[in-house]
Amino acid sequence: MRRLFFILVVLFGPPLFSQARHPLTFEDTMKLKRIAEPEVSPNGKWVLFSAVDVDLAANTKTPHVWMVPTSGGQAKEIIAGQNADRPRWSPDGRRFAFLSTKEGGSQVWIGEFDGTSGSVRGVYKLTSMPTEASGELWSPDGQFLLFTSDVYPECDGRADEIGCNAKSVEEANQSKVKAMIFDRLLYRHWNAYREGKRTHLFVIPAGEPKTGGKARPRPSLLPEDRTPGDYDAPVFSLGGQDNYAFSPDGREICYTSNHDNVEATSTNNDLWIVPVSSTPGVERRPGSGSFYSFEASNITSDNPASDSTPRYSPDGNYIAYRAQSRPGYESDRFRLMLYDRKTGEKKDLTEGFDHWVESFVWAPDSKEIYFSAEHERHSLIYAVNAVGTAGTTRTPTEYLRRSLVAGNNDDLAMTPDGKTLVFTRTSLSAPNEIYAADSRGEGCPARTGEVDPGKENCSLNRDWALTHSNDRLLSQISMSKVESFEFPGANGDAVEGSLVEPPDFDARRKYPVKFLIHGGPEGAWGDDWSYRWNPELFAANGYVVIMINFHGSTGYGQKFVDAINGDWGGAPFEDLMKGLDFAEKTYPFIDKDRECALGASYGGYMANWILGHTDRFKCIVSHDGMFNAESAWGDTEELWFNEREFKGTPYDNRELYRKWSPHQYAKNFKTPTLVVHGQLDYRLDVSQGFDLFTTLQRENVPSKMLYFPDEGHWVLKPQNSQLWYKTVNDWVDRWVGK
Repeated sequence: MRRLFFILVVLFGPPLFSQARHPLTFEDTMKLKRIAEPEVSPNGKWVLFSAVDVDLAANTKTPHVWMVPTSGGQAKEIIAGQNADRPRWSPDGRRFAFLSTKEGGSQVWIGEFDGTSGSVRGVYKLTSMPTEASGELWSPDGQFLLFTSDVYPECDGRADEIGCNAKSVEEANQSKVKAMIFDRLLYRHWNAYREGKRTHLFVIPAGEPKTGGKARPRPSLLPEDRTPGDYDAPVFSLGGQDNYAFSPDGREICYTSNHDNVEATSTNNDLWIVPVSSTPGVERRPGSGSFYSFEASNITSDNPASDSTPRYSPDGNYIAYRAQSRPGYESDRFRLMLYDRKTGEKKDLTEGFDHWVESFVWAPDSKEIYFSAEHERHSLIYAVNAVGTAGTTRTPTEYLRRSLVAGNNDDLAMTPDGKTLVFTRTSLSAPNEIYAADSRGEGCPARTGEVDPGKENCSLNRDWALTHSNDRLLSQISMSKVESFEFPGANGDAVEGSLVEPPDFDARRKYPVKFLIHGGPEGAWGDDWSYRWNPELFAANGYVVIMINFHGSTGYGQKFVDAINGDWGGAPFEDLMKGLDFAEKTYPFIDKDRECALGASYGGYMANWILGHTDRFKCIVSHDGMFNAESAWGDTEELWFNEREFKGTPYDNRELYRKWSPHQYAKNFKTPTLVVHGQLDYRLDVSQGFDLFTTLQRENVPSKMLYFPDEGHWVLKPQNSQLWYKTVNDWVDRWVGK
């Protein structure tokens, strides 16, 4: 990723460029601040953001709230003495909400902000939910805060709903019986059992700002459930923007919920509207004992696929959101849609744009929407005029333009004057920092994601760094050179790969190879930083790292993504082998007799597939990989994924499941293999790892298993991550032989 330095004051003083540099180490990665979620103040002067610090010795990750001027300058931590995450400004800028576990579980706290000095006067806890609170959001008038909590649906509508949930939590904690009874699918998800709970949205009065951190919500100001029912509202999300929003007048909430009977096979998320105030005549006051009602309406019932991430236009006329068109397909193209609140009309603002819309933000005048989208190995920022607000009848794609040329950009925000975009940017050589860009430039016309022919000499918008949180540490590290390459893959299609050189690279030498295979499978190796699978860190102990974005990878158009459906071991395997062949022929410093293949998730599946289909590698690392496609269908929770990829269930399309199941080729296994799996992985159950390891042992293949009883699909705890990297690298060193 390109890094344009607009250096004013570095966070910790001048970088030590004179100090001798060293290759990246695991300990270095644990010292880096993990930056996310920039939030611009209502007056446009400040940017709040979260920064996570890792204490490797204590095995902890602690979030903090930081702030930096939008004009540039020194960033500073503004919440000290407690963990603090997800800062959100109040509309008047006199307060901000944040999440903290200082007094136990996650709750919403309030910080009082002095705009003159740029400091915090005091903090206080707003919520005391027995089921915890997260995802807080201010109403536009500052009167309410919205938050999410996982509650027991049987407590819905009770006069003392909070007390009912508190009692249920206490009973569950004190019970000697930990058994659970299921009567529906999706009873567990990713790394946790649902335990009969549902995610609901609550509203609580924010109260008046006080000085000195003494304010407390009055006992009568209790949170009220705005999405009661036996549904998740909002739906589960692994990250990205909130799946709910307030209308500009503060009178209603739009949220995402799936009401299909079998959620495990459905991606039919819909947008629902619910009033903030309850229906007249049935409003419930705390202690009154009367039932209350919030009538919700579905505004996207005409689309059987996913609708999510609602965002109201500042003028209140529209709701922008992301939508897919194919039911049951979580990797369908994400379109940017516009819903007219007066007429109910819906329009696709990105028709003809063949890339996934990621995070997006409205311009303050409601005339444009800025969004990020993957393009090959990067995530660029585009702008589109909202139809009906630009005084024109042209199609949306005639107004689509690329505003930033390079980098992996996300988490978009905008200053109130509409002149500046604020976002995060990452690269293979640096983790997230906060950046800003001039939004007023015309950028490059890009109707399809590519620069329009004949417009290649266009002027791109100026951008600059606001934070330099990791500059000092990174200045001491010698990052390796990254090079991209292209080759003809399966079906003659152009396929992109990338290569990371080892430190102190000498082209006259021969180097062993770590061949990394990405997960998803609808994902990609991008020019971005990772703490779990870091190419720079894999290269740091003397290896060339090679990565291929095979058929199924995102960022190369939806047809390229769809190519993997029903063809898991076909075109992707061909791409990987052809990509490695190309690299071996193109780069003479590669030692093709010393190569190891490593992958996780789908990459783990492909590692298992490679086991049965080639002996070219000296070793393999298979992390959380599918081994038996048939049994994996019954073990997983998101059934829509397997049933889409393998075109049905194992009992109505067994041939395809068996065709692409690595366990069918176990008699061909010869390559020494390290198996890694976590007990809490419910996407790919730990039984898949045990089955693979048992098979390897029975077939007398040199093998070892690294088992984590306290990790899910990803290894997240610092010391577990340290053990993971050491075990993986030791395994590669053992068989490749440096």
